[in-house]
Amino acid sequence: MVNSVAKIVYRPDTQSTDEFVAMVNTAEFKKWKSGDTSIPLADVVDSFEVFHSSQGILLRPSRQQLENVFGTSKDVDVLTTILQNGKEQPVNGFASGVGISNITRTSAVIDSKGKGTSGI
Repeated sequence: MVNSVAKIVYRPDTQSTDEFVAMVNTAEFKKWKSGDTSIPLADVVDSFEVFHSSQGILLRPSRQQLENVFGTSKDVDVLTTILQNGKEQPVNGFASGVGISNITRTSAVIDSKGKGTSGI
């Protein structure tokens, strides 16, 4: 079964352009957010990765950035803060567990010379 995924966006303050993002499994996140503490955080988040953006491109923040904003760089503490205080945004066209099952079905060629996929 494929889980639907949403992103949780946390801004340290209303004037900040910095955003910290966590990817979550939508159904488990809604249960967790409503107070069901029996759901482990590992089931709520899609991965224990935190992303940072100030210009729209998601990158991994440095430990120093996490320390400055959250007071810690421990992923569990940072993710908990993001999930508790962030806002949910749906992610269109993205689901957990989806991938190409057979790479030969698609062209993995990156053509930068205008020759097409034949390479001639």
